[in-house]
Amino acid sequence: MYQGSFVALVTPFKENYEIDFDAYGRLVDFHLEKGTNGIVPCGCTGEAATLSHDEQKACIRFVVERVAGRLPVVAGTGSNNTREALGLTRYAKEVGADGALLITPYYNKPTAAGQIAHYTAIAKAVDIPIMLYNVPSRTGIKMEPQTVAELNKIPNIVAIKEASGSLDQVSQILSLCDINIVSGDDSLTLPMIAVGATGVVSVAANVAPAEVAALCDEANKGDMPAARIIHYALMPLFKALFLETNPMPVKAALAKMDLIKNVLRLPLTPVLDATSARLDSILKELHLIK
Repeated sequence: MYQGSFVALVTPFKENYEIDFDAYGRLVDFHLEKGTNGIVPCGCTGEAATLSHDEQKACIRFVVERVAGRLPVVAGTGSNNTREALGLTRYAKEVGADGALLITPYYNKPTAAGQIAHYTAIAKAVDIPIMLYNVPSRTGIKMEPQTVAELNKIPNIVAIKEASGSLDQVSQILSLCDINIVSGDDSLTLPMIAVGATGVVSVAANVAPAEVAALCDEANKGDMPAARIIHYALMPLFKALFLETNPMPVKAALAKMDLIKNVLRLPLTPVLDATSARLDSILKELHLIK
């Protein structure tokens, strides 16, 4: 299941900061039309940190129902509170999500033993395919390859979104176990696939879904020259989407494409004028706006 381009879907808001489910539906339909391989609602890009649990559940249910089985839906259900993560993961299973993405517990920075206990408790309680999520830049703690290999012994812990920025990390994990690895960094998708990853949970796919899916497809087929052409064409977009804190730039880009309103919940704010101008230039070069 975890192969290709899985979009880290943004959560669109109305001007009053409520969830814009009309726009949310348009985004899902956009990905169904453009060839995205899977949808990941309520992750970091989906501003899960500022969603209430009721809102998070509503988003997960909405995406599952809108997709209606046409693509895998991997719901973001992570928390630094194991009990909360367990409840959200149970809900994702109940409403028909195909998998759950669980971030390494942040702020409280558990040791390897704590990480193993956290994920084991959830995996054993909820029979749903689980994707681990290693993103030290957000959590303040790294999941070591040996920890990943130990967790992969649990049958339903089947994948990891690897966003440490390290190809060595990917290589070390795959030297220890055969877990599915997907990139958590668009600019590293191609090199990660080259050493054994199978795809990406992508921010850029919000904006250029067909192109990111094509990049993964060519690389997974082994046509590296074709994949490199797409990679280099998209590299300016990959970098521009992180000129400021994600998802600030990607929401600005989607607003320029008339897919959502450029509304974020505090403490996130709209991008600076210089970033907006850079996005304009890149989106025009990619023929995503006029």
